[in-house]
Amino acid sequence: MKPAPLLVLCALGPEVWALRGGDWRGSAGGPPVLVRTGVGRRRASLTVRRLLTAAPGGYGAVVVAGFGAAVAPGVTPGDVIVADGVRDAEGNHFAVDSGPTLTRALRERGLTAHTGVHHTADHVVRGLERRALHLQGALAVDMEAAAVLAALRELRPALPAAVLRVVVDTPERELLRPGTLPAGVRAWRTLRATVPALVDWHHRNRQDRDRPSPGTLNHPTPSTLPQEAS
Repeated sequence: MKPAPLLVLCALGPEVWALRGGDWRGSAGGPPVLVRTGVGRRRASLTVRRLLTAAPGGYGAVVVAGFGAAVAPGVTPGDVIVADGVRDAEGNHFAVDSGPTLTRALRERGLTAHTGVHHTADHVVRGLERRALHLQGALAVDMEAAAVLAALRELRPALPAAVLRVVVDTPERELLRPGTLPAGVRAWRTLRATVPALVDWHHRNRQDRDRPSPGTLNHPTPSTLPQEAS
């Protein structure tokens, strides 16, 4: 059976532009489906639900990718923060099993990558609120990922998913301060550079799903075809 392509969701046009220009050669299922959702949970939820309903088996995995903010000290613009879990303001938590594997693939390509919890907020988080989120265990904040994962949990719970954010601003260097523009350019280049790692993760994930479980290796399924009469 032909593999399905990767569905990549971004909030902003520049994020889609960065990823579209990456090296997608060898991607399972061919070129990815890149979609701009718009900013915020409501738009992200409507977009992913529409896509999954229109093509229920049309995607091999889903990636939420783009720019984000770090809430932990010591992270610098251009670093990548990969989610091993995403939570929202209502306290819902979504586990993301792909975190360690994708982080390893990014590091193998020379990128600085961290793994941790992302918090999906309804507004731009600044100042003391960032510190509070970090004390609650978060490394990054975005405005869409939890809505996408909630839709997947409801409509396609078995579909593999990954979430990554390239850091534009940090607690030490918040948005709208001098230096944000250079940080944004660096983040844009880094986001494009994540593409080969996404291709590798998608390929490995598909291999793992296609590999038979140990319990079935030496126990072939009995044939349901009618036996030839002797």
